[in-house]
Amino acid sequence: MPQIKVLFKMFYLYHKAAYDPLIDVFEEDDRFDVYLSLSHELVRRFFIFEIDKTKPYLEQFKREGHQITYEEEHFDVVICPDTVNEKKYGKTMLCLVHHGMGLKTVLFRNLKKHNSHHYNILVEGQYRVETLQESGVLNGSEVHKVGLPKLDPLFWDGHYDREEILNNLGLDPAKKTVLFAPTYKPTCIYDVKDAIFEETAAYNLIVKIHHYAWMGKFARHSQHRVIQRRIRKYEHAVLIPKETYNIIPLMYAADTLVAEASSTVYNFLATGKIGVIYDLDHDNLRHSDGQHILNIDNREFLKDAYVHVSSPEELADGITRALHPTPEMQQAADKQREYYYYKPDGKSSLRTREKIYDLYQEGGHLNDPDNV
Repeated sequence: MPQIKVLFKMFYLYHKAAYDPLIDVFEEDDRFDVYLSLSHELVRRFFIFEIDKTKPYLEQFKREGHQITYEEEHFDVVICPDTVNEKKYGKTMLCLVHHGMGLKTVLFRNLKKHNSHHYNILVEGQYRVETLQESGVLNGSEVHKVGLPKLDPLFWDGHYDREEILNNLGLDPAKKTVLFAPTYKPTCIYDVKDAIFEETAAYNLIVKIHHYAWMGKFARHSQHRVIQRRIRKYEHAVLIPKETYNIIPLMYAADTLVAEASSTVYNFLATGKIGVIYDLDHDNLRHSDGQHILNIDNREFLKDAYVHVSSPEELADGITRALHPTPEMQQAADKQREYYYYKPDGKSSLRTREKIYDLYQEGGHLNDPDNV
């Protein structure tokens, strides 16, 4: 039987964090011929000029032993982090494994724009199944519950070593560690730009800003500069560079998380630890067409499990409470984890691979408007 030719299509470098465990299980399986692409890694300067970083990263992937492509050939299956230009791929089977589904409406908005085409959407748990089915944007696309491959390494025995991670960052493993991982829009960076450093002086602080915050396109360069100007004053803090795209090891090493609407808020729940959510004004956070930016009010999200704060002044107490959760909070977090994540057992990549293989073998699930 000929190999199934599979493309892992990535727009940005940080999408690779969602795919690394999945790429590994596909590449080790002789049924598949696997290729990686990257297409949108552009850094904007002076609001006008764009520097293309895609080729150097693709060459890096090649040195790591992967097959790379500029997508000039046909593929049987395309695994993508979001909706794509379907016409480019003809009747190829499109499998959407989102890079970071959290609280935002962007996936629903994009599916609505692309609802004349068929996607197999592989999701992390029952919550995502329900919200997609209730959204009215699926048309003929299908949803399959498999778990979240990017989180698999969290559940592999001995895969990460907390002390080694913190030592490599120049931090003290004997201290509790706070991970600050704001998103780019809407962001709490400007609200907590001083408090996040001042109120974590007794801990380690790891700052991992969104990939877009470095690029100057979807977020201003001021997002990384406001952190860079401050972090050099604080020995307990480290800013993770843009090229370190994978936040999963940092989630493993951290004892708590501070964020607002980042998908990391959602993913951190899978660790079993308690985070701090910085509340936003959900009612006034809207796209230009009036639709909410968030598909759920972050003031209500995980309300019984996570600590919520609404001002920089509440941050210190919020972190303390998250590091010392009540039994009721931990119980609520455990219950929510079961709802949001299907089988957090380190085998989501394997389930995803087998589901994609089965769908391909069944046929009739291709990117073909006549099938929708």
